[in-house]
Amino acid sequence: MRMMHSLKFICCLLVMVLAPSVALAAKAGKCERLIATGNPEYPPYLWRDPLSPQHLIGANADLLALIGEQLGVKIEIIYTGPWSRAQDEVRTGRVDLLAGAFLTLARLDHMDYVHPAFFNTPSVVWIRKGQGFPYAGWEDLRGRTGGILVHNSFGQQFDSFAKSNLSLEEVPSLIQAFQKLLLGRTDYVINERYPGVALATTQGMMENLETLEPPVSSEGLYLTLSHDSACNDPWLRGQLAKKMTELTAAGLPEALLQRNLERWKAQQLQAADIPSQKQEESQ
Repeated sequence: MRMMHSLKFICCLLVMVLAPSVALAAKAGKCERLIATGNPEYPPYLWRDPLSPQHLIGANADLLALIGEQLGVKIEIIYTGPWSRAQDEVRTGRVDLLAGAFLTLARLDHMDYVHPAFFNTPSVVWIRKGQGFPYAGWEDLRGRTGGILVHNSFGQQFDSFAKSNLSLEEVPSLIQAFQKLLLGRTDYVINERYPGVALATTQGMMENLETLEPPVSSEGLYLTLSHDSACNDPWLRGQLAKKMTELTAAGLPEALLQRNLERWKAQQLQAADIPSQKQEESQ
């Protein structure tokens, strides 16, 4: 009888010890693979992989891949089209994660934000070089035509001001926005500083563009998880937040940003060298 009680006690103890591990394993095993997407014209944060154009690479992608590795969940960062389409894919739950978005009330209706933000990025007013106008803040943009990307946001406060006071034309890509600006079809473009510099430099536009100070906003860049994702549960949200907190506290996002700045520059130099090499080979 005493042995029976001992066996029961051991069995109960094993259940108590193993239950949390079994539950965690069950949670972790619910989704072994997550799909993420983002803005494909966003170097050094995100851009299409020249060697695998159906995927996105960059600082955001590296950070997300590392988080997935530490959680034991494979995260694939795919190209789903322009920024507007990428947001729609996450909004509808066809894609699980958005790898970088500002915090807005509209997105909160469809996505959970993983805190903390992993980057803080300034958005500035871009103009044609030598075609500046008096500018000290938002009010000075009134009465002029601006360009922005479809569904882009620059923080809730500026978005609300712009909706009521500014004339902004939406376009699907930053290249197109800059082209319209250089052709004089818009007076300015609002976009983040670093992606704008990276893209304008590689497109040969930078010498004809300049920016105005101060920035219209400086917003945190977040990872978001679709409300309609089949993988969206408390365990995943908690683990994503925990890992993001650990990695940002260690300064990893900034290190990844610098590495991907060099990576982007190297790729553009390599792409520029290919036509020259082909021409030499044909001679």
